[in-house]
Amino acid sequence: MTTQTIRFYYQGAVREVSGVPATRTVLQHLRDDLRCTGTKEGCAEGDCGACTVVVGETDARGQLTLKAVNACIQFLPTLDGRALFTVEDLRAADGALHPVQQALVDCHGSQCGFCTPGFAMSMWALYENHPAGAGLPTRDEINTALSGNLCRCTGYRPIVEAAQKMFDEQPYPRAALDRAAVIEALERIQRDGTFEYRAPDARGDAFGTPAFFAPVTLDAFATLRAAHPHARLLAGSTDVGLWVTKQFRDLGDILFIGNVAELKTIERDAQTLTIGAAVSLEEAYAALAADYPELAEMWMRFASLPIRNAGTLGGNVANGSPIGDSMPALIALDALVVLQREHKTRVLPLDAFYLGYQKTALEPGEFVAAIRVPRPAPDLRFRTYKVAKRYDQDISAVCAAFALRIADGAIVAARIAFGGMAATPKRAQQAEAALAGAPWDAASAQRAMAALAADYQPLTDMRATSAYRLKVARNLLWRFHLETRDADPLALREVNAFAFDASALHGAAAQEQT
Repeated sequence: MTTQTIRFYYQGAVREVSGVPATRTVLQHLRDDLRCTGTKEGCAEGDCGACTVVVGETDARGQLTLKAVNACIQFLPTLDGRALFTVEDLRAADGALHPVQQALVDCHGSQCGFCTPGFAMSMWALYENHPAGAGLPTRDEINTALSGNLCRCTGYRPIVEAAQKMFDEQPYPRAALDRAAVIEALERIQRDGTFEYRAPDARGDAFGTPAFFAPVTLDAFATLRAAHPHARLLAGSTDVGLWVTKQFRDLGDILFIGNVAELKTIERDAQTLTIGAAVSLEEAYAALAADYPELAEMWMRFASLPIRNAGTLGGNVANGSPIGDSMPALIALDALVVLQREHKTRVLPLDAFYLGYQKTALEPGEFVAAIRVPRPAPDLRFRTYKVAKRYDQDISAVCAAFALRIADGAIVAARIAFGGMAATPKRAQQAEAALAGAPWDAASAQRAMAALAADYQPLTDMRATSAYRLKVARNLLWRFHLETRDADPLALREVNAFAFDASALHGAAAQEQT
């Protein structure tokens, strides 16, 4: 039984931390331990953005990547080997405000000020990640960067104006981060083997207390998983973090997937897009949308950018939530899930992976290693839709995905999947059967709409009634028909005002790693 110190770069120095629980959040450490109280606590669930910080790490090319995340649900040991930036970092040594801060002042982007540090850090991440000389970011890029931050008194117009004005070179000289210094510090604290951390108990003894394991290779991860089959797998903490902050659950041993390089790759061949289980949602959706631009709106509406920066596609799939927004699209596209136990792998269709409410086909010691998605077929007609009470950053009442393959005027394959309609993400097999071999016309669509009542008996809950869900599901199928019918199809951009070229917006993120 050993323990190591948590090492991360913060405020120009490498910090070492020990003696705190493995589930202590980054926000708690900042406010309670370091007395850096600029970062605020609002919701403690990654929804309001008052706690937004920026985490830096080096990528496979040795370059520094900066991502805004929610400090309130990130566990402190996940910072090991990374850099942390907070609002305290923005002000210069001589007291001058950073261009982000000055623009917020000049544009009157703050009233009560509680949310302002979070906005400032989201804007700083945009500021640092936007290429110099590339002109102003688009309104869509600004909206995306700010999507995880809520303001209840100022309103968003002056904040958006500040996000544009902070790039003005005349009043605000560009204040770039010294990336070389950060990279050099990070190189010194990278680990060759598994990071293992334990907090001492009340007697100061770490023997037998829950462990936090963070292996750096797939072999080490698989070995640890087999040895600790009941350990809690942790990826982006966007769900598990709430088990601690809201439900006060004891997680026991934790096995962190976020340092395993082999599970953070995206690969393409002629037939398949393979996304490693530790790839962030933001990078995964960028890769998916490059193949399937119809997913662009779902990409932008899947939670917020800080959540997508932290969460993983593999975690969303393994979670098995009936309202996970990625699963209906992946099931409709006939995706496969790669499961691994030690050195053995098996592959399942994703729609066979879910056995019941939050119950999957995972066996003890097994984990999700990757998701495989077929590349687009020329005869495929595909759409996915999300219906929620809010347009941005909300849980779906109904999430739908439709994929048809049509040859010689007849439907040769139909896959329809819904989230929010059953205990698991689930295919609409009766509706699919109603379409098999039929022409893709209004009569066929209406037969499939009627068949949905045999596929689903949705629940009534706080998000929607059963009758509403079934009606929405039928209407979404009809919308899919209107957009993809042969005669006078309704253009996607007419019903989706926020449609854009996903690969252009996130060009760097859409580039797969091989």
